Amino acid sequence: NPTTWLTEWAPEPRDVYWENLAIPFVFLTIRRLIAAIAFFFLTFFFMIPIAIVQSLANIESIEKALPFLKHIIEVKFIKSFIQGFLPGIALKIFLLFLPTILMMMSKFEGFISLSALERRSAIAGLAYDHPLCLPLPYMSPCRIPKTIGVSIPMKATFFITYIMVDGWAGVAGEILRLKPLIIYHLKNSFLVKTEKDREEAMDPGTIGFNTGEPQIQLYFLLGLVYAVVTPILLPFIIVFFALAYVVYRH
Repeated sequence: NPTTWLTEWAPEPRDVYWENLAIPFVFLTIRRLIAAIAFFFLTFFFMIPIAIVQSLANIESIEKALPFLKHIIEVKFIKSFIQGFLPGIALKIFLLFLPTILMMMSKFEGFISLSALERRSAIAGLAYDHPLCLPLPYMSPCRIPKTIGVSIPMKATFFITYIMVDGWAGVAGEILRLKPLIIYHLKNSFLVKTEKDREEAMDPGTIGFNTGEPQIQLYFLLGLVYAVVTPILLPFIIVFFALAYVVYRH
């Protein structure tokens, strides 16, 4: 930092994000200010489509919007699926785009190492996930006791299904590594010509810190929030951490 005469260890060559290396230091402050403003608007406006989709992901809203599906929705299996899993799936689909958006914003800020980009994106992801389970900083202090006593317990059922959809299924998908497996077979069929190409195609990659860390921190925060008001959520979180330990340990 030339303005304060502070130095830090340079990243190793494999960790350098070369596209940001030539950005003048004067522009970094402007870029980070723009990124902070963009993140502020993203946090609030990204909630709007999520709220709309989740409001439609229930039986009454679907029957009102699509009345010709009423007879199909009343089938016991379909009705149970809509009530139990559709809201969590809807939230998960929207959150799939979030890490990519946050990584693009981190690159715009001008960090010069891949590890710094992932760390910045992970911090932003955790800050974004916070109001999903604990919206206390965004409301009047006089409403906090009512929120803790009424609103938070009402979301317990939703978060139970979300943990099963995102947490349990997510760690299972992580250990299967379906995406690298499919990419390997595609490369092996069309691009591999030498043994070096085959070794590069077989590289499964690493765990994304900017995606895995916010997820773990979110479930830890959910456990802290619901441990007292709705302890029925805790067994589902414990199962997630047990599965995550096995997956990330190996």
